[in-house]
Amino acid sequence: MTVVTISSRFQVVIPKDVREKLDLKPGQLVDAIPYRGRIELIPVVPVQSMRGSLRGIDTSVPRDEDRV
Repeated sequence: MTVVTISSRFQVVIPKDVREKLDLKPGQLVDAIPYRGRIELIPVVPVQSMRGSLRGIDTSVPRDEDRV
């Protein structure tokens, strides 16, 4: 477990090994969420990066005869 210190300005430094493991970049946004007595930092993924991720998905939906 890695321990960090909160500065007098309430800032923390994310350790290098954690930044590298999560591929965090300077200026990247993260959500800070209080959860069960701890703080979780969740990297924000831009919607544009999701484009094309569902390519090839089957969009056909079986319908009842009276709903066609």
